[in-house]
Amino acid sequence: MFGLQVKYLSIFFGLISVLSFFNIIYSFYLNLYLNLDTYYISLILSLIIAIIFYKINIHEKKPNIFEKILTVFFGYISIPTILAIPFYLSIYNLTFLNSYFESISGFTSTGFTIFENIKHIDQSLILWRSSTQWIGGLYFLFSIIFLIDIYDENLKKTLTNYISFNSSEIFKQAIKIFLLYSGLTFLIFIILNTLSFRLFDSLNLSFTLISSGGFLPVNDLSNILKENIQIVVLSLLMLFSFFSIFFSYNLIFFRNKNINFFYEDLHLLVYLVIIVTIFFLFFSFNNEFSYNFLSISSSISNIGFSIDTEKTNLTFIFLILVIIGGSFFSTSSGLRFIKIYSLFKYSLNQILSFSKSKNIFMNKLIFTKIKFDFDEINKYFLTIIIFILSLLILTSLLTLNGINFESSFKLSILTLMNTVNSSIYGLGEFNFNNLHFFTKYTLIFFMIIGRIELLTILLLIKKFLFKN
Repeated sequence: MFGLQVKYLSIFFGLISVLSFFNIIYSFYLNLYLNLDTYYISLILSLIIAIIFYKINIHEKKPNIFEKILTVFFGYISIPTILAIPFYLSIYNLTFLNSYFESISGFTSTGFTIFENIKHIDQSLILWRSSTQWIGGLYFLFSIIFLIDIYDENLKKTLTNYISFNSSEIFKQAIKIFLLYSGLTFLIFIILNTLSFRLFDSLNLSFTLISSGGFLPVNDLSNILKENIQIVVLSLLMLFSFFSIFFSYNLIFFRNKNINFFYEDLHLLVYLVIIVTIFFLFFSFNNEFSYNFLSISSSISNIGFSIDTEKTNLTFIFLILVIIGGSFFSTSSGLRFIKIYSLFKYSLNQILSFSKSKNIFMNKLIFTKIKFDFDEINKYFLTIIIFILSLLILTSLLTLNGINFESSFKLSILTLMNTVNSSIYGLGEFNFNNLHFFTKYTLIFFMIIGRIELLTILLLIKKFLFKN
C-alpha cells in the first residue's frame, strides 16, 4: 500500500538530516555545545528512516487518492516526531508533548509556541525552530501536488504549465519545487540583509516568511524593526507566501507573459489593493501607515505578525482576512481566496437569475476565459460547511477545557487557519505551556486538519464509513 508514498516521504526525512547537519556546523561555529548531541541524534535517525523509506519497493499499482491522503496525514504525524527530538533532548527540560507541540506548530506553519521567553534559548535551537517551518512549508507545497486530484481542475490545468503530475516524475518535480522554494528563500534572506538586519535574524525571518510561519527569533518583532523602511519591506516580503510561488518567480524573472496563467494571482492582486485602500480610506488608525500595512499583509498571508501590542477594534476584520487566505499554490492557509470569490460570484449569479430569463450575468472569471465548474462550486460550499463545523467543535472543546469563549473562538480560527496568535487578534499573551495535555493534543490535531485541507478529512471519513 505505501510503496510510492513512503518513498515520497523519504525526501523530507533526508532534508531533516541536512538541516541537522547544518545546525551541527552552526553550533560548532558559535561554540554552542549544550544541545549539540541532539542534532547528531536527529541526523542519524532521519537519515536511517530516509534510506529505509527510499529502499522500499515501489508497487506497480498506481496509488488511489485515499492512499495519498493517508500518506500526507502520516507525514504530518511522523516528520514532526523527528523534528521534536532537539526540543525534547535539549537542556530546557521540555516534556515530549511540549516538544511535539512546538514541532507540529512549526511544521504546520502555525507559530504557537511553548517557550515564554525566546531570549533564554540558544541560537542553534532557535534556528532549528525556524527550520521546522521552512521544511513544513515545502511539505505543504508537495502535498498539494500529491493531492491535486481532489482540487479544482482549472487550477490543475494552470499548474501543468510548470510541473507534471505524472507519478513517475515525482522526484523530478520535487527537485524543481525545492530549487524554486530555496531560491525564493535565499532572495528574501538577501533583501533582509540589505536592510541592516542581523545575519541571524535575516536567516530566521527568511525561513518564516517563505513558509507563512509565525516563529520569530526574538520575543517581539519591534525588537528588530527599527525603521519604517524595514517594516514596509518586511510587509511586502510576507506576500511571497500570499501569492503562488510560480507567480512570484515569474514576476521577478519575467519568465512568462501570458496573463491567463496567473488569473488567480491577478485576482489576489486586485483584492490586496482593494483591502489596503479600504483600510486607509474608511478606518481611523492611530498608528502609522507602515504598522497597519504590516498587520494587513501578515493577516492575508496567514503569518500573523504584529508590532502593535495594544488591542485593536479591528480584530474581527483581521480574522476575516485570515480565514480568506491566499493563493492556491502558496504556503498560506485559509479557505483560499479563489473559493470565496467563486462562491460570491456564483451566489450573485443565482440571485440575479431570478430577474433574468437566462443565467447570463457572470459565468466566467475576470481576466480569463475559464468558466465555473459547478462540481467545484459544490466542493467549495462543502469546504465552508466543514470549516464551520470544525470551528464549532474546536471552540466547544477549548471552552470545556477552561478557556473563555471569546479566546476559544479566536484561537480556533487561528488554529484551523494555521496563523500565529498575536495582539491584532487579541491573543498576544496567550500561554500554551500551561494548557491541559488534552487541550494540547486537540490543538495538535486541528493544526494538522487545517493544513491538509478540510475536504481531505471528509473524503477519508467517506472512505471508511462507506466502503463501496
